[in-house]
Amino acid sequence: MKKSVSIFSAIALSTALGLASLPVQAAFPSQVGDKELPSLAPILQSVSDAVVNISVAGTKVPEQQVPEAFRFFFDQAPQQQSSQPFRGLGSGVIIDADKGYVITNYHVIHQADEIKVTLKNGKEYIATKIGEDKQTDIALLQIKGKNLKAIEFADSDQLRVGDFTIAIGNPFGLGQTVTSGIVSALGRSGLNIENYENFIQTDAAINSGNSGGALINLNGELIGINTAILGPNGGNIGIGFAIPSNMVNNLTAQILEFGGVRRGLLGVTGGELTPELADAFGYDTQHGAFVNQVMPDSAAEKAGLEAGDIIVKLGNKKIRSFSELRAKIATLGAGKTIAVTVVRDGKEQAFDVTLSEAKDTKIKAQAIHPALEGATLSSTPANAKTPGVMVAEVQPGSPAEMAGLEQGDIILGINRSRTKDIADLRKVIESEPSVLALNIKRGNTSLYRVLR
Repeated sequence: MKKSVSIFSAIALSTALGLASLPVQAAFPSQVGDKELPSLAPILQSVSDAVVNISVAGTKVPEQQVPEAFRFFFDQAPQQQSSQPFRGLGSGVIIDADKGYVITNYHVIHQADEIKVTLKNGKEYIATKIGEDKQTDIALLQIKGKNLKAIEFADSDQLRVGDFTIAIGNPFGLGQTVTSGIVSALGRSGLNIENYENFIQTDAAINSGNSGGALINLNGELIGINTAILGPNGGNIGIGFAIPSNMVNNLTAQILEFGGVRRGLLGVTGGELTPELADAFGYDTQHGAFVNQVMPDSAAEKAGLEAGDIIVKLGNKKIRSFSELRAKIATLGAGKTIAVTVVRDGKEQAFDVTLSEAKDTKIKAQAIHPALEGATLSSTPANAKTPGVMVAEVQPGSPAEMAGLEQGDIILGINRSRTKDIADLRKVIESEPSVLALNIKRGNTSLYRVLR
């Protein structure tokens, strides 16, 4: 039985790589004529250095984020609810070699006091958390390393069920491990793992510690970030889930630009398209998102969408379900204009919609600079008369309060650099000036506060 399984796998991989014409009995030597055997090794040589191991330590118990049937990969986390030290293991992916940006899962680094990133070659770095988004389970870290290797992003909207996948991560703390499989399904949702779900499902073996690792295609490009598995006993049963790369790319871009995720809002409510609804509205497929209400004064209403529309495309990408629509809109980002194609009266119509913002984006300022610890910051609205960085909250007795910051302050600049939003603020501070002279607007008064 074992031999027959191996033969089948060799045939399948030979077919995938264009070598199906080789006889089966010739599939096992190291070389057939002047052709090497099909192997994933060349692909991995170019990308495995971009996948890292992550170990964390903290003093609080991580929150339970998934139903009992699902196993997130927070290895060795204590089960008690009282506050106590904990350690965890996970994986991550370098997405910018020059700046040292590393993407991982929110649940891997949540509440960690120390985050250590270990490269494939054994080099270790202490990471700084740049930003995170609990609702999509994404976190962005930064390390200061030299000669790093980053991974390229694929267009996850082009994936098909049956495409080959490779998962790379750190299962059970063993070190970098590679498994392979296929895309088992797309647009998985309703799993109650995250608030915004649009998962790639794969049968590539994923286990505890793989969380935050890479799911790649046969071009060595990132197609997803491994996030969860379905396994009642905590082990792999061939059902794993990954956050699509397009979703990851949108979220990290927002974190870098605004300091957090500015969630887009379309302004519709609805549900999945059933066969009965499709038939009633003259639509000949079950793919799409049914709109049962358009909210007053919303982005959707302003663009001309109506109740009864069936949304079938965002841009030039097809929409399979209302859950997929919800996840993609939320991660596209506020202020983005996108073409929304609907079926109305049996005909397709396209509308340009400028997404509104779901809620204010706020971040903890200590993620930007230790001297700002205790302050919560947010970028002012896009239409604000005085664009800048708003001090939304200051904790009593914190370094931020001792530095003279007050709730309601608007940081207009640092030293002689203008700061229109959190991204500008971060850029100035990343240049590591010896002194931070904050130009602050407080009511009708302009003043400076100097931080060291």
